[in-house]
Amino acid sequence: MPWRETQDPYRIWISEVMLQQTRVAVVRERYTEFVRSFPDVSRLARAPAGQVLAAWSGLGYYRRARSLHAAAKIVCRTRGGVVPRSSAELRALPGIGRYTAAALASIAFGEPVAAVDGNVARVVSRLFGGEQGKMCWERAQQLLCVQRPGDFNQAMMELGATVCLPAPRCAACPISWACATRAGSPARPGCKRTKREVSCCLATLADKVFLERRPHHASLMPGMWQLPEVAGRERQQGTEFSLRHSITNIDYLVHVTRSRRPRGLQGRWIRTCHLQRLPLTGLTRKILRRAGIIQ
Repeated sequence: MPWRETQDPYRIWISEVMLQQTRVAVVRERYTEFVRSFPDVSRLARAPAGQVLAAWSGLGYYRRARSLHAAAKIVCRTRGGVVPRSSAELRALPGIGRYTAAALASIAFGEPVAAVDGNVARVVSRLFGGEQGKMCWERAQQLLCVQRPGDFNQAMMELGATVCLPAPRCAACPISWACATRAGSPARPGCKRTKREVSCCLATLADKVFLERRPHHASLMPGMWQLPEVAGRERQQGTEFSLRHSITNIDYLVHVTRSRRPRGLQGRWIRTCHLQRLPLTGLTRKILRRAGIIQ
């Protein structure tokens, strides 16, 4: 993973924020493009918000990008562009919680502090026979290798992500001899997921696509650009293709209908050459790629 080949605290910070609630495979693809566009904290701080959101498109949970952008501005304004070295200072920045602060401080600066994400919490809970919450952090700190805290924290994350899974692979575990639950714990039921079916209008005219902008006060993806959703009789005009997309705990089956001139829809015609610079929702970007409009 490219973020493990650097000691640059800015780049490690970017990776840790991206990895919050996003699969590693997706982050690996987007990380390199993002740091190419914003190679240091000052470039990120100076960039317009729309440009940052456009570069973040496809990673989801866009509040992370807004907080990251705000934090970069604070670092440049108050610290001359130098990323704080301690987990306590890092936690004062927008979008950086206890785990991200500990991960960044231990990996980039060698601070001897344990970082407990969901994977690490599962390892610690099983290792000590059911520890939860605050006790997980205390136990992880007791285990920490203070000489190499960054490596140790990443090793614990890997153990939880590849071996100590919800359905654990105990036979492959290097510390099964010390585990209080040895045979593993049964997988905990996940959040109940909701299925939903929607239709989107893909209207094109010459070299333009019709898009609408989400309200700035929307709770989800405010200010992002998207294809308009259609309902009723317009759904019955014929589906060009369908695809699946997930947002938080909702799994969508999305039907895409073609149109030349959308009626009764609020939005704007956007030239296709400008699409890559717009903050598009992940679903819209997926549809435009499937339709061959963008790469």
